[in-house]
Amino acid sequence: MTTSLEPTARTTVNRGRNRSVADRDQLHAFLADALVAHLGVVVGEHPVVLPAAFAIDLDGPDPDGTLYVHGSVAAGWLRAAQDATVCVTVTELDGLVAARSAFHHSMNYRSAVVIGPARVVDDPDERQHALDLVVDHMIPGRSATLRASTRKELAATAVLAVPLREASMKARDGGPVDEPEDVDAGIWGGHIPLRRVAGEPVAGEDASGPAPADVVRRAASL
Repeated sequence: MTTSLEPTARTTVNRGRNRSVADRDQLHAFLADALVAHLGVVVGEHPVVLPAAFAIDLDGPDPDGTLYVHGSVAAGWLRAAQDATVCVTVTELDGLVAARSAFHHSMNYRSAVVIGPARVVDDPDERQHALDLVVDHMIPGRSATLRASTRKELAATAVLAVPLREASMKARDGGPVDEPEDVDAGIWGGHIPLRRVAGEPVAGEDASGPAPADVVRRAASL
């Protein structure tokens, strides 16, 4: 049985409760759309939050699925995250909200928080599967077109797995929520929509032939 969102106190939305998302399917759809995760972990005496490529496997071995984060075996933050509780956040900015007062200025967004114990993926099959998912998250279908990773490449690459069970999501859209007297004053209010825009694929100087179909499709879909 799939766990509802906000299953624990540390993933329960308190402030801005009206913007919380209760449907786990919406979380899955959002994570499939977003491109960059930020992983927070305590390294020594201070916290570190770093961006990372990621992917999800809803049928993964962890409770309610697995979130995979890609990293280097030489990274200190990755060593610190092993067997520690980490926080992974994913955010997409969808708009800037221009209100009639500074207090009510805001942003339109979709944001998810996943908290849980991180484990380094040691099983070779799971690690390869996770790396393929990360590549395909960036460019769907890409992993099937690539040569196999070398032993040296795999030795230099690490993957962290975090259970998707403890998760929450918030979202905001639309215009400002202003005080009636500010609206009556006749000051303009509204929002500026933002979206990702991809340019045409740019070939490397040593590339051969035209851009492959998977790259062209991905550029067109963003």
